[in-house]
Amino acid sequence: MFLSALVAACARRALLVVGLAILVALGGAWAIQSRLGVTTDTGLLFDANLPWKQRGAELQHAFPQNEDLLVAVVDSAIPEEAEATARDLAAALAADKTHFSAVSQPDASPYLERNAFLFLDTKQLGAVLDQTIDAQPFLGQLAADPSLRGLASALSLIAQGVEVGQANLTPFQPALRGFHTALDAAASGKPTPVSWERLLAGPVADLAGRFHFVLAKPLLDFGALEPGESASQALREAAAKLEFVRDGTARVRLTGSVALDDEEFSTVAQGAVSGLIGSAVLVAVWLFAAVRTWRVVVPILLTLFLGLLLTGAFAALAVGTLNLVSVAFAILFIGIAVDFAIQFSVRLREAQLHAGSLVGALGATGRRAGGQILVASLATAAGFLAFTPTSFTGVAQLGLIAGGGMLIAFACTMTALPALLSIFRPASGAAETGLRVLRPLDSVARRLRWPIVAMFAALGVLGLALLPHLAFDSDPLHTKNPNTEAMRTLGDLMDDPVTSPYTMEMLAPSMDAAAALAKRLNALDTVDSVTWLRSFVPEDQAEKLPLIEDAASVLAITLAPSAPTQPVTASAIRDAIRNTANRLTSVLPRLSPGDPLIAITADLVKLAAVPDPALLAANTAITRFLPLQLDRLRNALAAKPVTEADVPASIRADWIAPDGRPRLQVTPKARIRGNAALHRFVAEVQTVAPNSAGSAVTIISSADTVVSAFRIAAISAVVAITVLLTIVLRRVKDVLLVLTPLLLSSLLTVVASVAVPLALNFANIIALPLLLGVGVSFNIYFVMNWRAGQTNPLGSATARAVIFSALTTATAFGSLALSYHPGTASMGLLLLLSLGSTVITTMVFLPALLAVATHATPAGRPA
Repeated sequence: MFLSALVAACARRALLVVGLAILVALGGAWAIQSRLGVTTDTGLLFDANLPWKQRGAELQHAFPQNEDLLVAVVDSAIPEEAEATARDLAAALAADKTHFSAVSQPDASPYLERNAFLFLDTKQLGAVLDQTIDAQPFLGQLAADPSLRGLASALSLIAQGVEVGQANLTPFQPALRGFHTALDAAASGKPTPVSWERLLAGPVADLAGRFHFVLAKPLLDFGALEPGESASQALREAAAKLEFVRDGTARVRLTGSVALDDEEFSTVAQGAVSGLIGSAVLVAVWLFAAVRTWRVVVPILLTLFLGLLLTGAFAALAVGTLNLVSVAFAILFIGIAVDFAIQFSVRLREAQLHAGSLVGALGATGRRAGGQILVASLATAAGFLAFTPTSFTGVAQLGLIAGGGMLIAFACTMTALPALLSIFRPASGAAETGLRVLRPLDSVARRLRWPIVAMFAALGVLGLALLPHLAFDSDPLHTKNPNTEAMRTLGDLMDDPVTSPYTMEMLAPSMDAAAALAKRLNALDTVDSVTWLRSFVPEDQAEKLPLIEDAASVLAITLAPSAPTQPVTASAIRDAIRNTANRLTSVLPRLSPGDPLIAITADLVKLAAVPDPALLAANTAITRFLPLQLDRLRNALAAKPVTEADVPASIRADWIAPDGRPRLQVTPKARIRGNAALHRFVAEVQTVAPNSAGSAVTIISSADTVVSAFRIAAISAVVAITVLLTIVLRRVKDVLLVLTPLLLSSLLTVVASVAVPLALNFANIIALPLLLGVGVSFNIYFVMNWRAGQTNPLGSATARAVIFSALTTATAFGSLALSYHPGTASMGLLLLLSLGSTVITTMVFLPALLAVATHATPAGRPA
């Protein structure tokens, strides 16, 4: 037989073969080093010709500023501090051309500031203006003297109103409580800034949310594990230098696609080295237990290393650049190639009991096991190659590389391994080559063959029934570590529909078409809002402008900037505070219990007694943001009619494509936390806008593409394996004996996954092709042994090889299951579940099935 002669020839010319293997390995290493790259660009995982990818690419081309962003999320207890921090951070990043190509602040626009009143609805606007007019005397004093002295004088006016019984303080209770908090802190020696935005605007101040954003477009290095790491570090260093970040009152956190991807790669790498070392040690232990001598373990490991190098070289020639899925080819290769080597080596130990020499034993092993390993490698390769025509480019590449790798593994097992074994010259060893503990189970399997088959048939039916309940989690965020900075920040943003990451986008052919589309979208149950260019043109201006003009006519003189006041000195502040404290003390009997003016009076008395430096520090802190808010109030009261032509170019660029088409962004009403809500949102919006794109569409469409790709590939793989087995085995019954356990182990995996429960996702779904590869290999060994007359499969050397091959592979997968990265951990867990299902099926169901087939054959013979 050719394989027997090949193995024997390699054993006789071991040094030559090993020398050639070293040369080939060096060539493979050179190819990997010079031609094999890895890209962390997740956009390359799917075929660019998919319709949803083309729509996304169209939007990306039209609005490149929205792609690959680092998002700095700034918040503080005081909105003005967050705003100042975001403004200063944006300026610092804009000056850093080494790390950033563009920087913007979407919520910081003079246009939006100027028209702030117009963007309120009419009812809110009326309430704000009425409250502002009621506070006219108070505001007038502050406008004339924006200092702590002026604040004391303004509070004195309130005391005067209480004194004459003309002060309705109910609407101003929140503001007065805010003054008490600030004055009490200042009197205690801990002056803190006051949010005049909240004091003057009340609840309306919080309508825009508590976050401010800086969008930075980093210069990425896709050749690095974390492409945005350098830019992220530069941003953090710039933020750390800012005043309110240094004193701990403002917080800057990173999120956005770049930060999320970088953290994912970092989480995957975390603990990977220690896990790899631990896994390698355990693999070596299992190999030693399988073959019982280091003289066989070392050749197996060297053969695996050679095969991995050559498979990497094949990947360099076949695809050139690995993606985030195809980089997993090493896991698949080792997981299955080690089985080939173990099968050969264990069968060699068996052959050594009967052969007169090591070369003779190697030749006999090539004759008895070589054909089985060849069929297993061809069937496994056919299963992997069935994934190459799919639109899921990540797995298509993985299938191509792993398919080629199976053939490389077979070639190494038949050439390099015999040569290495000939050099290391293992002794013949003990007479027992199987597992003694399993030998009695052969008779049990024969005696209970029908109950065992019936039990597994029932489990198979259960698997079919549970198949619809095997969920696919299409949200890639669920495969990320929820405890990283970017994910925690994103979680905070998800709570507000305005900042939800699950949006949909589309281009309209014209402004009129966009207007009609926006109207239809806004009417949908799942839609919270539709944003487009005309969203930046305030509605109902005819009703709002007269209200603003009336308020401006009342407040214009009051708020008009006055001539510079006398210098603000500590003594002047102290005198004003004492006068106000005395005046408030005189009206205390008129106040209700718990009125904040009572606490303010006590605060002023304490504040009047502090040293001059503390008083001046209190003045700086309390009035720091007052001039800014007074200026904004003046600007807002000067509002004029606004048209679409008034929208500035900086905003237009985000909503009008270069070819003039408007972009619409749709935000979901529900807080998206599950697949069902996201599917409802996308499905409903696409009834109105079928050509939509955006993150929500990408999540749903990519999931559909993955599921479809694996469905087609699984069917193709089964067909290819069936055809191959039919050609090799030439009997339908024998083909069914291989395929039935394979399909049953798949159904058992479904049962186990639903029971855990464990949903399929983008990370763990690559366990499915490995299930096919390992399952078909194990089954082929048993069935071909049975065809050769082996009636005690569990006591055979093959069973020993299967057990230790499974343990070795499980050890490698176990390290994945312990990963810090949820996606990798779920992949390791699913691999363990599928491998466990495969081993149980092969070691329990298949022997019983073979016993049934034996008794159904005339004369009880398998042949």
